Amino acid sequence: MFEALERINERPEPFQFYTAGDLWTDEHTSKKMLSLHLNEAIDVCSRNTAFINRSVKWIASEFNIGRGFNIADFGCGPGLYAAPLAKRGADVTGIDFSGGSIDYAKGVAAREHLNIRYVKQDYHAFETEERFDLVLMIMCDFCALSPAQRKEMLRKFHRILKPGGSVLLDVYSLSAFEQKEEVAIYEVNLLNGFWSPNKYYGFLNTFKYEEERVALDKYTIIEWDRTREVYNWLQYFAPEDLEGEFKEAGFSVNGLYSDVAGTAYDRKSSEFAVIANRV
Repeated sequence: MFEALERINERPEPFQFYTAGDLWTDEHTSKKMLSLHLNEAIDVCSRNTAFINRSVKWIASEFNIGRGFNIADFGCGPGLYAAPLAKRGADVTGIDFSGGSIDYAKGVAAREHLNIRYVKQDYHAFETEERFDLVLMIMCDFCALSPAQRKEMLRKFHRILKPGGSVLLDVYSLSAFEQKEEVAIYEVNLLNGFWSPNKYYGFLNTFKYEEERVALDKYTIIEWDRTREVYNWLQYFAPEDLEGEFKEAGFSVNGLYSDVAGTAYDRKSSEFAVIANRV
């Protein structure tokens, strides 16, 4: 038992393990994630509806979105951005590996006769001959990627964008990192049954890596017949660090905001958004 507890509380190296698929594709947890996406009042898997509406309005104005404008939405979830942008005339491709979210999004698009192509795929593996005016990666998805994954993702964005095309994404700030605290929590059915329909014992270990500006929420879920570990990594950024990664990939950063609704940048904000153009 002591050795098992030692393993549970062991601190891995930054981005040593990658388990995003366990979170988003497990049948039980993906249903829970979808219900959180569709809860209009909270900011968990998606932001609240009022913010999304304000964000879509700003995006449409900032990029002059209309008929023939081509958008790729990476990590589109149930289409909370894809659908309203398509209603404004854009041709949208949404990529997500959560089957439940994609099925829901396809249902909405079919009912409302929207020009959206949804792709059920890990966006790391997504390739296309199509070229886009705008790439979106919203809800700080970029932060969950390792340095190597981020480098490849920006290369992918550069490949699929038209000359002069743009990326809009948001990330967590160093201000948010400063507020993050290391914790160790144990609870029966941790997060109110989020991880399994059956009884389980859940451990949450939050680790901070000061030098790398990385945090990890490590979940250990112990059921009768299996034990799982889920690693939720988050990279935190200073604007100059993010700009450096974009510049290396062939982009210039042309806009800095506190969020993807165009709020003026504030260094105290817990997150910030950038617009980067393909050079």
